Amino acid sequence: MPETGEKDPRPSWVPQEKNPNFACSVMGGIDSAVNAVSEEKYTPAVNERRFPLRRRPSIEELVKGVSEGDRKILSQAITLIESNAPRDFDKAQRVLQELLPYTGKALRIGISGVPGAGKSTFIEAFGQMLCRQGCKVAVLAVDPTSSITGGSILGDKTRMQMLSREPNCFIRPSPAKGTLGGVARKSRETMLLCEAAGCDVILVETVGVGQSEITVRSMVDFFMLVVLTGAGDDLQGIKKGIMEVADAIVVNKADGDNLPKAIVTQGEYERMIEFIRPATEGWKTHAYRCSAIKKEGLMELWAVMKHFEKVTKESGAFTKRRKAQTLSWVNSMIDEHLHNLFFEDPMIKGRLPAVMEAAVNGVVSPSQAVNELIKAFDMDRAAARHYNSNQGK
Repeated sequence: MPETGEKDPRPSWVPQEKNPNFACSVMGGIDSAVNAVSEEKYTPAVNERRFPLRRRPSIEELVKGVSEGDRKILSQAITLIESNAPRDFDKAQRVLQELLPYTGKALRIGISGVPGAGKSTFIEAFGQMLCRQGCKVAVLAVDPTSSITGGSILGDKTRMQMLSREPNCFIRPSPAKGTLGGVARKSRETMLLCEAAGCDVILVETVGVGQSEITVRSMVDFFMLVVLTGAGDDLQGIKKGIMEVADAIVVNKADGDNLPKAIVTQGEYERMIEFIRPATEGWKTHAYRCSAIKKEGLMELWAVMKHFEKVTKESGAFTKRRKAQTLSWVNSMIDEHLHNLFFEDPMIKGRLPAVMEAAVNGVVSPSQAVNELIKAFDMDRAAARHYNSNQGK
């Protein structure tokens, strides 16, 4: 209530007491002079917080939970792996090291294709079929990252509503974060964690890719390209570099009025394949068709994948590819580490703006700018080594 002498700010029609003719009433205020209390009483102690901070699981808890197939712990371990915080790197690598003996037993399948080809719909139908056959499936869905805002929708788990309800399926969406090739930078390590959790099949869905973004090939055993009808003539198909690394080409949406077109497209891709070198030693790539909506052709594709695994393991191509992929993984991490080491160097941070401005204004060529920065980096590292050697004497 306003103090004596003050004008009541409420309209005259507002009731002071509850009235059935009105949806609301005015509550009395708090008399600060009567209800004032000391500040200490309202300052909760750290151990009396109503919502305590969530405790982060230890290395032992993460290893135990992942190896037992605990999906909550698996999600926490993947979050740790994906973290870019320096404090999380050592812990993440120790967890991964402990789980390495449990990895390598799953069939890794990469699924790529143009946007709108039906990759997510295919994965949902295919994953459900595998789960019903008793397989434990992991889906690593990579979402495109905005080049402007840096954000990702991460909506694949929402789109795969039926598959996400399967108790034997684990779906993990990850942002691409600008990585070429349509796969997230940490996808390889995430895949190992899923294998350690007992997954039999790993499905890696990439963002919609074009003709040259084929990094997913370097981390899976079987690579499947999902295509649509009306993809272009034979020459256009041969130009697509992604076809050279495909172990199977699948014409999706082969149903209804689109079925005749899908049959024609399948034949066109079969002719294209004749001019392309096989993606896997000892394996002949073929074109297939399916309908993810009607769940037709899925069993046939799974039989092709199992046959691929059997043939390549017997010939040794399966093990050979995995070893080559590990070497490629090591090389890519070396490149990333050197890149970070270069741009985090204090000397480079100091020289970079001036050198970049000179290159932009045409004072020096881009090659000269790079050479200048490399020389500065080498000098700084040499000075650091000299200082450390003197400190040790």
